[in-house]
Amino acid sequence: MSTLEKLFAEKLLKVKAIKLQPTNPFTWASGWKSPFYCDNRKTLSYPSLRNFVKVEISRLILEKFGQVDAIAGVATGAIAQGALVAEELNLPFVYVRSSPKDHGLENLIEGELRPGMKVVVIEDLISTGGSSLKAVEAIRRDGCEVIGMVASYTYGFPVAIEAFKNANVELVTLTNYEAVLEVALSTGYINEEDVPVLNAWRVDPAHWNAGK
Repeated sequence: MSTLEKLFAEKLLKVKAIKLQPTNPFTWASGWKSPFYCDNRKTLSYPSLRNFVKVEISRLILEKFGQVDAIAGVATGAIAQGALVAEELNLPFVYVRSSPKDHGLENLIEGELRPGMKVVVIEDLISTGGSSLKAVEAIRRDGCEVIGMVASYTYGFPVAIEAFKNANVELVTLTNYEAVLEVALSTGYINEEDVPVLNAWRVDPAHWNAGK
């Protein structure tokens, strides 16, 4: 676990952007039962934390991807983060809708990209990777090259790892499931007996059921 992964995990837990409830699971929009809930958008409400995310994502982009022509945020969660990063790097910004708007030009991509541009996609979190990779497809259809994606957090689900591999997209994150679990355990946020429950969910979240 890197220093950055641990530090950001601590910050997310401190502002309750991440909640762990092994015995009282949440229900995601997908219908999955989950002992783990992450809302990175809470970081926008804390100026110092918002700046931390902006600076660290920008640094990762420069370190990992070199020359970048534009930044794209995935709607809706990463629009604000993406715009902040684009401002920091003085680059063009667009955001990508999950579906075309029902009026006007029915665009998926809001903003302007030119064919041949090298684009880094910004995402707030990665679960299955489905919506994130749909954004990648839209940008590629526009004639641009997606050179990578940077997300604040990933659950590291096997299905997502496979999806990113198949789509040939390099994913870099500020923190991840392992780092959050380690910090949560070391700070007493969760107990040792909660770990097997959380790990069982992480392996097969679609079929996990609390207490079974």
